[in-house]
Amino acid sequence: MLIAYAQLPLQGVLHNKPTFTQSGIMVEQKIFKPPEWSKTTNIYEVNIRQYSPEGTFNAFAKHLPRLKKMGVETLWMMPITPISQKIIQGTLGSYYACSCYVKINQEFGTLDDFKSLVDKAHTLGMKVMIDWVANHTGWDHEWTLSNPEYFVKDDKGYFTQRDGWHDVIDLDYTNTALRVAMAEAMAFWVRTCHIDGFRCDLAHLVPLDFWKKARQYLDKIKPLYWLAETDNPECHAVFDVSYAWEWMHESTKMIKEAKVVSVMDKVLYRYHDDYSQGAQKLFFTTNHDENSWNGTEYEKYNGAALPLAVFTLTWDGIPLIYSGQEIPNLRRLAFFEKDQLNWKPTLQLEPFYRTLLGLRKSNPALKAGSKTGLTYRLNCSCEFVFAFLRREGARQVLVVLNLSPESIQLHLHDHRVHGVFQEVFEEKAYDFAQSRKLDLKAWGWLVMEQ
Repeated sequence: MLIAYAQLPLQGVLHNKPTFTQSGIMVEQKIFKPPEWSKTTNIYEVNIRQYSPEGTFNAFAKHLPRLKKMGVETLWMMPITPISQKIIQGTLGSYYACSCYVKINQEFGTLDDFKSLVDKAHTLGMKVMIDWVANHTGWDHEWTLSNPEYFVKDDKGYFTQRDGWHDVIDLDYTNTALRVAMAEAMAFWVRTCHIDGFRCDLAHLVPLDFWKKARQYLDKIKPLYWLAETDNPECHAVFDVSYAWEWMHESTKMIKEAKVVSVMDKVLYRYHDDYSQGAQKLFFTTNHDENSWNGTEYEKYNGAALPLAVFTLTWDGIPLIYSGQEIPNLRRLAFFEKDQLNWKPTLQLEPFYRTLLGLRKSNPALKAGSKTGLTYRLNCSCEFVFAFLRREGARQVLVVLNLSPESIQLHLHDHRVHGVFQEVFEEKAYDFAQSRKLDLKAWGWLVMEQ
């Protein structure tokens, strides 16, 4: 048996969410509504520098029809602003050390090139978000000369760098003029390029009241989608979706230490209990930070990389795919140098992602944050199997993941699974009135819809 809460739905039970988390922290209720399109979306993170030999917007734009066919709906562009040159890491520097908030990194092309890319994405029915780094800038950001009062300074009046990030300096949000300038810089990209949202870097390091006022201001121009790089429940008073960092870390330890799947259960229950109603988590097995600094998903997860990718694409939340996962990319990409992805004529995992992204779009049971949808953790006969059922009305999706290197014959005795289901990869029917036994390959998975 799994832990007790496996008997109850994870989602759809609490219509009035608690005011306090389990740890006693008060969570402010969400005051903004996400765009309706975001509830069935997915996010694809674009590393322009490494995406092509050219490393430009125009070169990436050639991939848009392929990505659309694969099922990608929202593009998250890593920072597109110019990179500071005064104190630089590596040869090309970090995207996250900005020298101007309202100009384009010439390495990638021109402002018109980026506007053209956004227009092409919109024509295909896709959305575009940009990475926004509001906590810090590079050492030669234009504001260091025009408005040095915008920055945090030490006792001697010098700019301060954050430990471990010697190429950036912190901004001072006690300065009202800085807040206005930052919001106006964000508005530039909404008005000029018609972007659809922001992924906000290290959102928890910027005061929440700034994000509130910025969103109130910017959403008047256009309803936007807001993603926070943080695992802090409090951010959801403003943000639509936040990182599932804790899930990723715990799932990594689970595989490396051969722990039972209840490790993931505890994190997921906390996400359910500690977050305001409507808050969504971004689930991923890799991203730009993870790939470059902690290893590829295959280094971290070994054979569990794909079943856990299935989880991210089918659990109640927003799935993230990083550039090249569809190849699959088996190596770490350099962060401060040119290190392009090796695109092949046949992308081995493109059918895998197309199948799951298509299912997510077509089946309402996989809609994120549905007020009427239910997500059940299921009882089964193996502690290394993670199984769940998602339901919206009469539509259901059953997911069974084998998170072990051994093949398993599973008895799925949970009474909530009944009737005939169709497996989406094998195109095989399973009639649970006839048999409740499932054969799972090592690191295998089954995804079925009814």
